[in-house]
Amino acid sequence: MLSFLPPTPSDMMEALKTKFRQRRKTLGYTQPQLATRSGVSLGSLKRFERFGQISLESLLKLALVLECLGDFGGVCEDKGEVPRSIGEIL
Repeated sequence: MLSFLPPTPSDMMEALKTKFRQRRKTLGYTQPQLATRSGVSLGSLKRFERFGQISLESLLKLALVLECLGDFGGVCEDKGEVPRSIGEIL
């Protein structure tokens, strides 16, 4: 991916699955332990860590247990005026 291009949904899925797996390991949870604590099925957790596929509700449940739910609070916040063309930037 070129650094000046925004990330694609696939890029974001890849980054999230990696960050969540690392956070799980940092906190010392096995996959079965995290599944039990979060109420997310073990199969869903494994699919997420392998392919990045998960429902929003399950993702938020995992984030709660992994102590990063607050990170989702900034999603879709108004960041002010966004340039609509390269001409506006120049």
